[in-house]
Formats: sequence, C-alpha cells, structure tokens
Amino acid sequence: TGDIGHLDEAGHLVITDRKKDLIVTAGGKNVAPQPIENALKTDRYIAEAVVLGDKKPYLVALLVPDAANYGRLAAARGFPVDLAKAQDDPRVVAFFLERVKRHQKDAASFESIKKIALLDHELTVAEGELTPTLKVKRRVIEDRFGDRIAALYDTPGHGD
Repeated sequence: TGDIGHLDEAGHLVITDRKKDLIVTAGGKNVAPQPIENALKTDRYIAEAVVLGDKKPYLVALLVPDAANYGRLAAARGFPVDLAKAQDDPRVVAFFLERVKRHQKDAASFESIKKIALLDHELTVAEGELTPTLKVKRRVIEDRFGDRIAALYDTPGHGD
C-alpha cells in the first residue's frame, strides 16, 4: 500500500507513515517524519511542522506558528507580531527551536531536528502545499522553500 507501520502489543497494525515520505539521512538512517511532525503539532505555538533531511547530515523542520497563540506570545515577549518579520528574528527562532527540543528530548540523535525555519503562512490545499486529505506535499514544499531549507544546511545558527 505504500504505508509504513508496525504491529502493537495486541497484534494490531499501526500505520505510522507513507513509504514515499521516509527520510534516509546521509548517514543511512531511516526516519519517518510524520510521527515527529505530529508530536510537534501538539505544541500550542506550532500549527504546522514539516520535517526534512533526505540525503542530508541532519534533520531540519519548517514550522508555522499558531497565529493566535503566537500573537499573545509576541505581545508578552516583545517579539514582532507580523510573522513575515518574526520568521527571521533570532529570538523568535530560538524560542521555537527550544519548543522543538522539548518535544524531542527522548529522540535518537539521528531523529533530532537540529535547525528550523519559520514560515509566515499556513500550508494550504489551494497553494498546492497540501493534498485534499491535508497531507504535506513534500516535493512542493522542498521546491517552494528550497532557499530557506538550503540555508539551514549552509549557515551556522538556527540551532547551532
């Protein structure tokens, strides 16, 4: 079916990801991104998360802040309210990277997100970033945000 899963203790099949979405790092480790993304999206400040890193030395993530909760946070901490400005503010990026690290405290090193970039808008079906069933179109995301993703591998910061 193209799905990845495992049998739980009761012998039930649990689907965890799609095979075509499986990330194989430069070190040869297989990582299913959806469980990581789903864990990150439980954070009240993260609306969307896309984990990337196929054929790369480490994982990175593109995050979309939850607009309502981020607005309150920005007002309280003096962060830029406008997400277009906030996405490049080092204080905001550091705040979100810390949130990611909290959700990954028990993750193996190869499953740990090392750097992040923030996006200033939610992913949508209309823009072609999501399928009609709201699954991330990774190739579209990689093409559309290629420069931002490349910068996470080319420059220090955002998690170093």
